[in-house]
Amino acid sequence: MPIAAVNDIQINYRLEGEGPETIVLVNGLADDLTTWDYQVPAFLDAGYRVLRFDNRGVGGSSTPEGPYTSRMLADDTKALVERLGITGFHLMGTSMGGMISQEYAINHGSDLRSLVLSCTYADPGPFCSRLFDVWAELAPAHGVPFVMREVTLWAFTQDFFENRSAELAAFEAEMAAMPWPVEAYLSQLNIIRKHHTADRLGRISVPTLVQAGEEDVLIPVRLSRRLHQAIPGAEWATTRGGHACLWEHPDHFNTVLLEFWARHRRTAPPVG
Repeated sequence: MPIAAVNDIQINYRLEGEGPETIVLVNGLADDLTTWDYQVPAFLDAGYRVLRFDNRGVGGSSTPEGPYTSRMLADDTKALVERLGITGFHLMGTSMGGMISQEYAINHGSDLRSLVLSCTYADPGPFCSRLFDVWAELAPAHGVPFVMREVTLWAFTQDFFENRSAELAAFEAEMAAMPWPVEAYLSQLNIIRKHHTADRLGRISVPTLVQAGEEDVLIPVRLSRRLHQAIPGAEWATTRGGHACLWEHPDHFNTVLLEFWARHRRTAPPVG
């Protein structure tokens, strides 16, 4: 995959499709660009070009010393799209990626055609703050694979655990085998611990959809709802599943996003 040198780091990215409009996808904590494997085919089929990439600190991108912030990674995203000559795009971020995308919209909003914020918040609040403090203590003591195995318990619904055991085992094995240094994990974890945009969301002026998994317990739906209420004119949607709804119920997730983008694209999709 190609590499872009921006902001004194190397960013691993993948740009696919020939559509006249581009969707830029921003990953969550510890996730590389394969996060979107269940989304990209549907987005390409709908006539979009799709950019996905590894945030600093994970995958094939550089892992400079941290800690990192959501603004820092928003500026990485800005530098990458400028390097690739992408303008007027649809920005979509999930979880930590949604926090990065908020900072992008606040600080570089004129670049955007639309914004989707998935399973995310403007402020972690007391519950998430305590949970992420626990992760920060667990990682140095037990390693990142241990923490990622624990994250699985928060990401999927009870129905997934009870009825989709083979898929669950595959996700658990992938997360538990993650070869990721503790320092890099903690650098990204700082983003979701310190993110705060609640007092600046009024600056977002592009068409925005805030989406949540209807059974999300990792980032409680009430926090996503507060984010939605603070963004002028934002739309709201829930989809089936929990925090990992994009993996657990990708067809429903993709349909909701594509319906939103269809209302905000400049050009009609290709015929045939």
